[in-house]
Amino acid sequence: MPPPERQAGMVGKTNVGKSTFFAAATLATVEIGNRPFVTLEPSTGVGYVRKRCVHVELGLPRCDPASGYCTDGWRFIPVKLIDIPGLIPGAHEGKGLGNRFLDAIRQADAIILVVDASGSTDAAGNPVPPGTYDPVDEVRWLEKELEEWIYGILLNDWDRFAMKVSTTGANIVEALTQRLSGLSIRRYHVEKALEYAGLVGKSLTAWTREDLRRFAKGIRISKPMLIAANKADIPEAEDNIKRMKKELKDYIVVPTSAAAELALRRAARAGVIKYIPGDSDFEIIDEDKLSKKQLQALEYIRERVLRKWGSTGVQEAINKTFLELLNMIAVYPVEDANKFTDGRGRILPDAYLVPRGTTARELAYMVHTDLGKTFLYAVNARTKTRVGEDYELEDDDVIKIVAAAAKKS
Repeated sequence: MPPPERQAGMVGKTNVGKSTFFAAATLATVEIGNRPFVTLEPSTGVGYVRKRCVHVELGLPRCDPASGYCTDGWRFIPVKLIDIPGLIPGAHEGKGLGNRFLDAIRQADAIILVVDASGSTDAAGNPVPPGTYDPVDEVRWLEKELEEWIYGILLNDWDRFAMKVSTTGANIVEALTQRLSGLSIRRYHVEKALEYAGLVGKSLTAWTREDLRRFAKGIRISKPMLIAANKADIPEAEDNIKRMKKELKDYIVVPTSAAAELALRRAARAGVIKYIPGDSDFEIIDEDKLSKKQLQALEYIRERVLRKWGSTGVQEAINKTFLELLNMIAVYPVEDANKFTDGRGRILPDAYLVPRGTTARELAYMVHTDLGKTFLYAVNARTKTRVGEDYELEDDDVIKIVAAAAKKS
């Protein structure tokens, strides 16, 4: 049984390269075009978090992934990505694909906002000369759209709701969590938002409309967001990226070229180059199979993207979203703590991404419900030490679960 799935939603106005980013990250077949609303429905795909595989550190000759893959000692652990359509000003009022946009974004645990760092698309997503539009505005849009959307949900029948909570003595945090549960908002999100808005202990019936807006902003902040500053190969993007990092200090800003990543992954799949997603360079394997134009394109990517920014940014954006924003770690459950294998003899077959703070018993439940129920203890396969149910897993732990034998009926 896999661990509870965390998913990142990719959003962005039309023509910023969002669908190209999604296609590069998942190698999925998606429609890519230079016109409004190419993406009409959310597309779901599998991307990967890249980590150094523990088989290298353990001195093992290989690993045998049951999902994802491992190449040159890099483990690629699958994650869910959603390509979300419809970001335009006024989405919270239903403009454009607003309702579908907001319905899809509520499912995401984190957001990757793809913006045109070169400033070559206007507010409506129409092409304009590079440098003539401010990409910071795209970030401010999404903040406003999400806050207005959450505020509208809270405001609906608010007075009756607040009075009911007050007269029944219901727990405020639990009541607000239930009210916002359809947005994938959890209790800890509500607690953080109350602290942010300075509303801890204040009766709901005493909340002003301004209080509601501050609380809505707190809820919006609780859904973490990363900025993929796309089209970083265009010269005008460099100054914009520097300014974005300065002005958007609350966000991770990753210089990105989704088009370059897609080209490299397709070339690698065709066998003409050696390239591992996230690498800072590639190697041409068969130059004879490449046309002059293709060779020039690859050299452009090397000079204008890889050497300038260190990578195309796509893999970095995925890694930072799951490992930093969502604070997840990788753990490897095994059945044999000496050979690091499962019951079929596969070496390190499973790599689970779990929230930091996950305990050994919680991992047991993820592997199988019965293991969680009958949990006795766990073994840290690296150190061969026994750990209890409350042991908090560390990144790259290899863990054997020991459970009581199931009773025969």
